[in-house]
Amino acid sequence: MVGLSLGEKNFIKGGIAQDMRTDGRKRLAYRPIHVETGVIPQASGSARVTIGATIVIASVKAELGKPHPSHPDKGKISIFIDCSSIAEPTFEGRGSEELASELSSALLLCLLGGQNGAGAGIDLSFLSIIEGKFCWDLYIDGLVLSSDGNMLDALGAAVKAALSNTAIPKVQVSAEASSDDQPEVDVSDEEFLQFDTTGVPVIITLTKVGRPYIVDATLEEESQMSSAVSISVNRHGRMCGLTKRGGAGLCPSTIMDMISVAKHVSEQLMNDLDSAIAAAEACDEDS
Repeated sequence: MVGLSLGEKNFIKGGIAQDMRTDGRKRLAYRPIHVETGVIPQASGSARVTIGATIVIASVKAELGKPHPSHPDKGKISIFIDCSSIAEPTFEGRGSEELASELSSALLLCLLGGQNGAGAGIDLSFLSIIEGKFCWDLYIDGLVLSSDGNMLDALGAAVKAALSNTAIPKVQVSAEASSDDQPEVDVSDEEFLQFDTTGVPVIITLTKVGRPYIVDATLEEESQMSSAVSISVNRHGRMCGLTKRGGAGLCPSTIMDMISVAKHVSEQLMNDLDSAIAAAEACDEDS
């Protein structure tokens, strides 16, 4: 919990009202994003993302599985988030569990359109091996190491970076097997396919402080919010998911304006994140 004096609260709110935040940013400006990939060698893919003093890690593990009966031509993705107790004192005990559950649910909504993958921002058909019989299950684990606000956007960026670093083994299917048989599959240890992250969205959280709203809120700014809306947008400007937190209600016209702003802001964030991922991958190749 951030303890602020009345003067500090008024300073934060007054600066945001004047489009000048305490760290010098405008209302719709992100802090610089730094990305490292391949930080967990035993994972199929991994990345560390730093936004200001917020640091998160995402890792991906690929396992053979069976597709869900309602989506026989798609793979499955599960997301689990943990919040390190050293990141923030309030993360100790049940506070950590509740926040981790909230972040996991929000990521599912923003990246997969919900638990069943309807309207997914991630192409789950890429994970299909044999329709109705075999698919890849991706287990995505996120860890918050340090918190200075905007954890959901940082985790979304880390997931996108980790997926760009993910190599899926090539699978050979036995040629002679009837449709009723369970075909045999051979998973390669040497040949891999790179996960296609072209359609993976970025998450833009718009935090309402007073009448205006801001992106990439710090912990101090979040302590003064009335509500926040997180919107995932892909490279083509399509909204892939939306989630809200905070008790204050928002009128439909405000929500529509937030969506429009998120689509505008997403272009720069997507470019910055792609550049950071490319730089991280270049460092991996050089090392």
